[in-house]
Amino acid sequence: MSYLIIACSLNPESRSRVLAQQAEDALQQAGVEVDFMSLKDNPLPFCDGDSVYAQPEVISAAERVNKAEGILLSVPIYNYDANAAAKNLVELTGKGWEDKVVGFLCAAGGQGSYMSIMSLANSLMLDFRCVVLPRFVYVTGESFKGDHLADPEIKKRIGELTNQLVKISGSLQS
Repeated sequence: MSYLIIACSLNPESRSRVLAQQAEDALQQAGVEVDFMSLKDNPLPFCDGDSVYAQPEVISAAERVNKAEGILLSVPIYNYDANAAAKNLVELTGKGWEDKVVGFLCAAGGQGSYMSIMSLANSLMLDFRCVVLPRFVYVTGESFKGDHLADPEIKKRIGELTNQLVKISGSLQS
């Protein structure tokens, strides 16, 4: 089984990337194959619905999504929604998402947008028949000290999310 973690923030001081790295550590400790993709380090062009799909970076991203049994999207929440880079990724890699198990790690500025990931989750469920994990991690700035995650409860929840990803992905494959 192969798992893909996608850090969707383009910000060099990204808190959602910190969450993604914590999830990567948890999956590695579980002994499973993990692929880590950062959209900051692997920039993608804007989806034009036409010629962009032939670009090498889009082909590579689509192959990585297609290969994974389960995917964790680690996203910043901007203006009550997942960031545009995450949505662009889904548009560019389309059918590779079909029947995947997907979980979310969200970094936001405040508690008020905790349900903001639902529009992206609904799109993945309806358009690509993804199995979206009901457990997701939503974190605000209070859980961080500098550039690292300091809240043990959030670390525990990330461990629970990664365990659920492996368990459900494995169950669906057997």
